[in-house]
Amino acid sequence: MAAAAAAEVAPAGAGPESPAPPVCVLVLGMAGSGKTTLVQRLTAHLHSQNSPPYVINLDPAVHELPFPANIDIRDTVKYKEVMKQYGLGPNGGIVTSLNLFATRFDQVMKFIEKRQNTSQYVLIDTPGQIEVFTWSASGTIITEALASTFPSVVVYVMDTSRSTSPITFMSNMLYACSILYKTKLPFILAMNKTDIIDHSFAVEWMQDFEIFQDALNQETTYVSNLTRSMSLVLDEFYSSLKVVGVSAVLGTGLDEFFVKVSEAVDEYEREYRPEYERLRKSLVKIYKYFTHRQCILGSECQLVCSSFPSGPQLLKV
Repeated sequence: MAAAAAAEVAPAGAGPESPAPPVCVLVLGMAGSGKTTLVQRLTAHLHSQNSPPYVINLDPAVHELPFPANIDIRDTVKYKEVMKQYGLGPNGGIVTSLNLFATRFDQVMKFIEKRQNTSQYVLIDTPGQIEVFTWSASGTIITEALASTFPSVVVYVMDTSRSTSPITFMSNMLYACSILYKTKLPFILAMNKTDIIDHSFAVEWMQDFEIFQDALNQETTYVSNLTRSMSLVLDEFYSSLKVVGVSAVLGTGLDEFFVKVSEAVDEYEREYRPEYERLRKSLVKIYKYFTHRQCILGSECQLVCSSFPSGPQLLKV
């Protein structure tokens, strides 16, 4: 099923001499939502379909990866050394590590381009501290670099078992909505851990306002009144949202997941690619301007340069 969905990704007229570019799947989610486990399951699923993905790990603080990564940020930037050298805390260390890695992301783009004949999907696992990637300059640089060259999709992994409360559910939806507008990319909501609880209740809450209100009636706090108002605001967000229930542990729902990815790629080609083509051209002009005058990272120039005492380092793949 994944292979069939991947075949639909190819643009019209693409033949054996012009392979379709790989689809970049950015996996985001709160800590503990199961996004790394989901990446592991997606990797195994694609291998079983004889369509091995190209896997990138962007979490510099992870101790062990449950999947083989083609590119691992930990091979390039030493997270603990960054913390020690610059006197940073855990989140500051992750942000700085991502900033350093982003300065060499053009090399990552070249590696992806070389693998487009053999990999139809690029799976990208992000840090557990979601705000570190979503709201940082390096996260924006990486996202826009990928989206301006390859079809790109954002997957927001939600912990379904911890969203049974309507207030918690609304908090998740507000965060998902903010990520959608921040990344400006096709968006898929992956309701994970359906092996614990089925996600149908959440789908009903999104589709039927009255059912959600009935669930909220059990709450009498100010937050419940705010949630009731916000549910009306998010109605348009729900109407266009691609939702799929998955279990990273059991591997259920993955066929439907890749169908949603295929639909998201169609949306990217139709609505997002023209804008990113314009962005790519403008970024090239800006990059050429700054490389002749100052570091593109501005005040972080000294930090970046001092972190590579022997000169710019190539990524180890």
